Amino acid sequence: MNTMENLEHRTPVAELVETTGHAGSEWLSRYSSSLMNVFGTPQRVLVRGAGCLVWDADGKEYLDLLGGIAVNALGHAHPFVTSVIASQLATLGHVSNFFTSPTQVALAEKLLELAHAPAGSKVFFSNSGTEANEAAFKLARRNTGDGAVKRTKIIALEGAFHGRTMGALALTAKEAYRAPFEPLPGGVVHIPFGDVEALKAAVDETVAAVFLEPIQGEAGVRPLPPGYLKAARELTARTGALLILDEVQTGIGRTGKWLASEDAGIVPDAITLAKGLGGGFPIGALITMGGQTSSLLSAGQHGTTFGGNPVATAAALATLHALESQNVLANATAVGEHLRSALAAIPGVTEVRGEGLLIGFDLDADVAPAVVQAGLDAGFIINSPGPRTIRLAPPLILTTAQADTFLAAFPAILQTAKDAQ
Repeated sequence: MNTMENLEHRTPVAELVETTGHAGSEWLSRYSSSLMNVFGTPQRVLVRGAGCLVWDADGKEYLDLLGGIAVNALGHAHPFVTSVIASQLATLGHVSNFFTSPTQVALAEKLLELAHAPAGSKVFFSNSGTEANEAAFKLARRNTGDGAVKRTKIIALEGAFHGRTMGALALTAKEAYRAPFEPLPGGVVHIPFGDVEALKAAVDETVAAVFLEPIQGEAGVRPLPPGYLKAARELTARTGALLILDEVQTGIGRTGKWLASEDAGIVPDAITLAKGLGGGFPIGALITMGGQTSSLLSAGQHGTTFGGNPVATAAALATLHALESQNVLANATAVGEHLRSALAAIPGVTEVRGEGLLIGFDLDADVAPAVVQAGLDAGFIINSPGPRTIRLAPPLILTTAQADTFLAAFPAILQTAKDAQ
């Protein structure tokens, strides 16, 4: 993956930003002097993408096995999605929430169909997964109950990641993310991951909602154990709590299914989506299941300026159409199985987890950050959510041949990382 490519072709953005003729080091210097340091130093300056490949400012080619952290479901510069976005923006870009548009209505109907939502279900559109979870947090706050005992607690899991805005951050478990911003919105209790007995002990009539990720992505791709979602549904239904599933990372085909929770045989009260929904264009969604839950938030109790705008919803409709018409979910299942099986056979890999093309695997040493760097040097974009864990969330159009280039290179990448320690 050391191909150097001439990037002198010009695109419309080049009229505003000269993207050629500048080294990556120059862009990084300008970045550090102009952008807030909340992400650290970027690993590379990327200037172009096509399918599962991207190129940096120095002309180096990379196989993108992270997909913008599970966002670029159809890869980069998908021709159908980009044409739909351009066409919609040239027709109607933004209308505010005083109005609606055909694309907004059609996308809501399509998501209700894909979620097998019962009658009375509704959709609220946001701009991101964090915002979708903020809306879900407010939904939970409205589920106070009408008895003598008020529902004030919200249950989340250790290892959970639901976002970084204040409400979503209260649901997120990682202390390093939480501590600088405390006090956070109260009432959230984190219980041990995957422990049904701990769940039974925590869920009572004082609980307004239980937030769960079917697979914890930021914690290293940890699937909930079989039967956990069903147990959560039974407990919340019995006590009147809402069961809210965060499928921001796992939804929209990432696991080879529209929703990772499909096989659990349950109907949750709400689902949050984002990441892959827009194929790279920012959009999130909260789906409320059934009329009772959908009526918890009424006019004036929540809102957004840009959420559900015509361009974002057109992008999402185009993404869903391409995923369906090009049989992409089946590809995610097949290529994901191939990757997991082959990774498990590589010396130094101790455990492989995940579904579809959301994959986490552990190493036999704390070298994951060094593996990410060695991978970049070799032409592969991967991620390390933990000191010995690697996460893959490539475009769902990744081919077996492309996966095999990574599999062939990985033993040397791992050894390079270990030698650098």
